Amino acid sequence: MSPALGAEVHGVDLSSITDALVASIHEAFLRYGVLVFRKQSLDSQAFLSFARCLGDPIEYPFVKGLEAFPEIIEVKKLPHEHVNFGGIWHSDTTYLPQPPKATLLLAREIPALGGDTEFACQHQAYLGLSEGLRNVLLGLRAVSSSAKADVSKTREDRLRDAAKDQAKQVFESSHPVVRQHPETGKPVLYVNIAHTARFEGWSDEESAGLLQYLHHHQVRSEQRCRVRWEAGSLTVWDNRRVLHYPVNDYHGHKRLMHRITLAGDRPLPFVGH
Repeated sequence: MSPALGAEVHGVDLSSITDALVASIHEAFLRYGVLVFRKQSLDSQAFLSFARCLGDPIEYPFVKGLEAFPEIIEVKKLPHEHVNFGGIWHSDTTYLPQPPKATLLLAREIPALGGDTEFACQHQAYLGLSEGLRNVLLGLRAVSSSAKADVSKTREDRLRDAAKDQAKQVFESSHPVVRQHPETGKPVLYVNIAHTARFEGWSDEESAGLLQYLHHHQVRSEQRCRVRWEAGSLTVWDNRRVLHYPVNDYHGHKRLMHRITLAGDRPLPFVGH
């Protein structure tokens, strides 16, 4: 889909897959970071079954899932709403001690125009930094918080109709600024504007300038790809390597997606060269 990341996968029916196909999908997932499967006819059970082929589905901490499928949440924006869920560059739930390995998003209802999602490769973002700045970042950790104002605002509509009992809880976790991808071993820049509050041991004010530079750098156009949705499209992305941004350009129209996240591991610092 671009030199940095992303690929479309054709000729696959995800409602009927083999072990060999799962292995091929996993290999492509690690290579491209973002995979798009078109024209998939999956009910909730089939969607969840495919997700389980790739990992262990987990529940989202703030919003209830579907009644019979708590691991599947609705990501939606209704015609009268103006703020879209997660409408800021981010990696999902980095405020958890073990952020998700991957996210799966299945398009149920989309507007006639707009509603695309952009992705940015954070391995390429790391490689694009100077050697001097890389050396500084390798020694740092950053604190992620679920309570940053800009991202909290994007949850408000869904909390009104599907909030969990713990929805007001604040989650915070500290992670390496440069993490080592647990499967490829590659370095990944692991901060994001939605959740990263400050560097560990630094004040918010001291952190702000460097974080602002990194947030601008990590979504440069040469590190991005863009998914144009169709009903029945399923996109899977590597939450350990990829940032994403749902474009909010379809006011007055409904967009409904179903989302599953897969359990990840505790991020470890990059120890290579």
